[in-house]
Amino acid sequence: MAEELLLEIVTPEKMAFSGEVEEVTIPGTEGEFGVLRGHETLLSSVEIGELSFTVGGKKQYFAVNTGYTEVTANKVTVLVETAESAETINRERAMRAKERAEEKLTKLSKDELEFEMLSIALQRAVTRIGVSEKA
Repeated sequence: MAEELLLEIVTPEKMAFSGEVEEVTIPGTEGEFGVLRGHETLLSSVEIGELSFTVGGKKQYFAVNTGYTEVTANKVTVLVETAESAETINRERAMRAKERAEEKLTKLSKDELEFEMLSIALQRAVTRIGVSEKA
């Protein structure tokens, strides 16, 4: 498998994924970017979003929280607060979190600190719902 690269998705609690992949797409703060073997060295911050990669021609999906990624010619390391595979996401729980955040946001002004926190929670919930649908 000389044409593949090593992907490691790491959270503070666990190694969420480690294995050879054909390609990986990461939600960077400056926009989504793809990585193939032989990519130039790169450091980037990671935004809340969908991370995907291909193994054996099959796409796999993770919902990731903020963090950083390091890319070298043959390895991608993604260090994020949380990472959940599409198969492990509790869709009902994510839907409830989305509804709670939406309801609370309607009662706050954009200037309040809690508004920002709830906006982030809503973004995470929407991402988790979207990724769960790809399982």
